[in-house]
Amino acid sequence: MVEVLEIGTGSGYQAAVLSVIVDSVYTIEIVDVLAKRAQTTLKRLGYDNVFVKIGDGYKGWPENAPYDAIIITAAPTKIPQPLLEQLKVGGHMILPLGDYSQDLVLIEKNEKGFDQKQLLPVRFVPMTGEIAE
Repeated sequence: MVEVLEIGTGSGYQAAVLSVIVDSVYTIEIVDVLAKRAQTTLKRLGYDNVFVKIGDGYKGWPENAPYDAIIITAAPTKIPQPLLEQLKVGGHMILPLGDYSQDLVLIEKNEKGFDQKQLLPVRFVPMTGEIAE
């Protein structure tokens, strides 16, 4: 069973796309109006394997961890430790990392820790919530 955690639901489009290629998508949105709208839309369209939560993505969704993959759609200035802890061994996390100068970073969790690879420069909105404090 493949389970993905998405940080930053937005409209729900990416969660819908993911839902047809994985077993379950858990998605967190910090802006409650966006989360509610996405949840309503996804439910109306029949995406019954997408679960939406209103909250701070920095903290993840530990109740459903560990995840095979974690996708972060807003740029933190540091890798959120709670999300690393919620990743399965053999799992991957991809995120834009940095403030004004960001890199798309791929992280793989292995038995000994984590491997990290910078892929390319990107521009995403900053991550908000606890990480910004």
